[in-house]
Amino acid sequence: MKDITTLGDLKKAGYQSKSIKDELRDNLIENIKNRVNTFEGIHGYEHTVIPELERAILSRHNINLLGLRGQAKTRLARMMVNLLDEYIPVVEGSEINDDPLNPISRYAIELISEHGDHTPISWLHRDERFAEKLATPDVTVADIIGDVDPIKAANLKLSYADDRVIHYGMIPRANRCIFVINELPDLQARIQVALFNILQEGDVQIRGFKLRLALDMQFVFTANPEDYTNRGSIVTPLKDRIGSQILTHYPNNVEIAQTITEQEAKLDSRQSSSVHVPELAKELLEQISFEARDSEYVDVKSGVSARMSITAFENLLSTAERRALLAGDSETSVRLSDFIGVIPAITGKVELVYEGEQEGADFVANTLIDEAIKTLFPKYFPKIEKLEKQGEETPYDDLISWFFNGDGFELLDEFTDKDYKTKLDEVLPLDALIADHQPDIDPKDVHFEKEFILWGLVQFKKLSKYRYSEGVQIKDPYGSYISGL
Repeated sequence: MKDITTLGDLKKAGYQSKSIKDELRDNLIENIKNRVNTFEGIHGYEHTVIPELERAILSRHNINLLGLRGQAKTRLARMMVNLLDEYIPVVEGSEINDDPLNPISRYAIELISEHGDHTPISWLHRDERFAEKLATPDVTVADIIGDVDPIKAANLKLSYADDRVIHYGMIPRANRCIFVINELPDLQARIQVALFNILQEGDVQIRGFKLRLALDMQFVFTANPEDYTNRGSIVTPLKDRIGSQILTHYPNNVEIAQTITEQEAKLDSRQSSSVHVPELAKELLEQISFEARDSEYVDVKSGVSARMSITAFENLLSTAERRALLAGDSETSVRLSDFIGVIPAITGKVELVYEGEQEGADFVANTLIDEAIKTLFPKYFPKIEKLEKQGEETPYDDLISWFFNGDGFELLDEFTDKDYKTKLDEVLPLDALIADHQPDIDPKDVHFEKEFILWGLVQFKKLSKYRYSEGVQIKDPYGSYISGL
């Protein structure tokens, strides 16, 4: 088909025009029949969002994706491009991608009238059939619909009554395309009203011209539920004209979140090869986001974006990499103390409520890390009960005694990998805990889990931890009182 360059040849080839909604529907039907995943790389929506989105496409609906930030709303819209035909014919030179068999602009109609079957056509690839506009309060009707262009009128010596003086906005120029308006509630109400006719009747009206452009569009809107009260709202008649409203959500479990983070994190290949990340470290990183979504300090209505875990993962590896470079190590493994490096990724991604603001962003970030450790600890090691019978033995007695009888324990940030492992190996009761409760652990992860045990006991008040500029000090909780320090 791409070799066809004139309208006459297009007709001879038997080309049949179809609307963009029919394109999407027909190609989705083929994908479903052939078990092809249209939304490859989208995780956690297999039984919720994606079936609803597919039903909306089969129904030929315009769609509103409603959800908190970082829930892949825009990515879903962009991936709908994969359901379009690879190429479609357009009248060559048309500003609004006129269909040669069903022209709607004055330019295309006059060109076909003049040249007939010799009218030149070109081919538009599906990648060029996606347009996107971020709704901001300064958007005007002229930007998205169009307006009279006085410069065009002067250059062409045309009257303002001539429709050739119209300059088309983004929506007419996206004719036969998927058009996405992000953050729809941010669009002023009067601009939203301008979309009524396009959505319902499929036409546009510009500056009082008796002009009917029967546009062929697939609209996708995105919105944050909190925006309805914070910054604006979607006017009711516009909501009424949007066929399907689909609710997105965050990952339901740590495993899905981990898959998303590893897929999206932008890592240098040298970083990936030189820094080993224990499985527990990956799980802990994701758990921080889950803790944030339940935290009393974080505004849950604002949401905790998946981007937080992604940037935190990048920061975590960079922290380990920088430490290794300073220590002269060619390879290293992530340490629990490296998690101090993810704090900037957390503080920039969470919206705090009043109590959180009072405590401070750094305090909240450290609290989230501590809570994540506390949540995961019973999954790997015996649970520590809040109330224990006096004299009752626990798996941690030897470890706590080691600290009680010792002078404390320090892990310095500047330790080489050899020094770090040697220091942790000095705490002999840790070996027994690992052997008893994590016998199948990857040898590379052993020292991370040893450090995890110590931090876990700190969270359950069995040990105390003090962070200072050079590193971390851990001791028994009563040592400071006994020694008079």
